[in-house]
Amino acid sequence: MDLRTKKTQRAIREAFLRLRAKKPLERITVKELTELAEISKATFYLHYQDIYDLSDRLQQEVIAATLEAITSPEDFLTEPMQFMQQMVAAFASQRTVTQVLFSGSQSEVFPCRIEESFKQYFHQHFPQLDKDTRFQTYLTYMVYGAYYAYSKNADRLGRRPTLEAVHGLSKALADTHSH
Repeated sequence: MDLRTKKTQRAIREAFLRLRAKKPLERITVKELTELAEISKATFYLHYQDIYDLSDRLQQEVIAATLEAITSPEDFLTEPMQFMQQMVAAFASQRTVTQVLFSGSQSEVFPCRIEESFKQYFHQHFPQLDKDTRFQTYLTYMVYGAYYAYSKNADRLGRRPTLEAVHGLSKALADTHSH
């Protein structure tokens, strides 16, 4: 990718994030985005089909970065606390951008896609767990529970204390699950 293309995509993304921080996805227009990014509509359409395509690609990048921070998903089975610490730290590392990209009508997309990715991973590596109701429910509970507990409390109560509380609750639940 040449330098001009990189600069254009960066301008589009920065403009989109600024607009998205102020308004719902459904109310952002290509016209206002291109004006803010100081590019033409034609240039925007060279890179993206529409605002939703742009949003989806940015969301995919954040989800990929979050998942990359979790180095051993199989730890969920053997070292659940280590897994939970990595997962919550990964959520925390993406906190600022997730608050923008996954707000409003997009609020459930992030934890849903994270859970789907883990389920795909476990399906590929441990297919016997596909029909294990206890495992599937536990995974859903841990992903959604950790995500929402952290995201709903981190700003109000402090990131560090919330992280510690989520870790403590995750440990208690992991201990219960292993018995």
